[in-house]
Amino acid sequence: MNTRIDAWQLQGHTALVTGASKGIGYATARELAGLGADLLLVARDEDYLEQVRTELADDFPGIEVLAFGADLTEPEERLAVFDWIADLGAPLSLLVNNAGGNQPMATLDYTEDDYRAIFEQNLFSAFEMCRLAHSQLVQHAHAAIVNVGSVSGITHVRTGSPYGMTKAALHQLTRNLAAEWAVDGIRVNAVAPWYIRTQRTDGALADPDYLDEVLDHTPLRRIGEPEEVAAAIAFLCLPAASYITGQVLAVDGGFANYGF
Repeated sequence: MNTRIDAWQLQGHTALVTGASKGIGYATARELAGLGADLLLVARDEDYLEQVRTELADDFPGIEVLAFGADLTEPEERLAVFDWIADLGAPLSLLVNNAGGNQPMATLDYTEDDYRAIFEQNLFSAFEMCRLAHSQLVQHAHAAIVNVGSVSGITHVRTGSPYGMTKAALHQLTRNLAAEWAVDGIRVNAVAPWYIRTQRTDGALADPDYLDEVLDHTPLRRIGEPEEVAAAIAFLCLPAASYITGQVLAVDGGFANYGF
């Protein structure tokens, strides 16, 4: 057995990926599958998620790919996800909290329902998913959580104050859990992407003037790809990253050095 090669593989792991049907979540599922992890996929659109599940199962015949449709902003649906996992009898070893959303606008334009919905999507759902996963993660020798944060939680960007607040809080949750759950053998890290080419960013980046402004603040002078975030997430899940916990890794082309 080559222990160094094993450190860069995920055979024997079962990964729960939320928001798994598109964008960063989908790219992450593909990356983890390529490293040998079995997949449990969760997203709201059950029909589309099943298409993704079938595609991944066909592309990675050596792994198990299962899917469950759920809106993780709803407490009952979060519980349903873990009832499903319990029935499968395969304890989780990896959790990627990727599900989230936003409604950008000026701070004074938000209604209470607007900003509370953003907190439910980006923060409270991830907090509860971590809590629900703990009893399963603690059973594995190399368990890890990766939260998908944002450079919006590090510096000001034009995504709206509630979004930035939720991502900053998610980064702090990452640090707190890393310290609290280290004794349980669970590592907790986060990634903080800048603009990544997904459905969610297509509209903003279609404006050539705005795109030029974004690129002017990005030292690498390009928009990131979902696969580049997925690679960072996968690294933080690997046994090779076994001494890394409580970190927020910017995947931003150098943006955080500039600000916006």
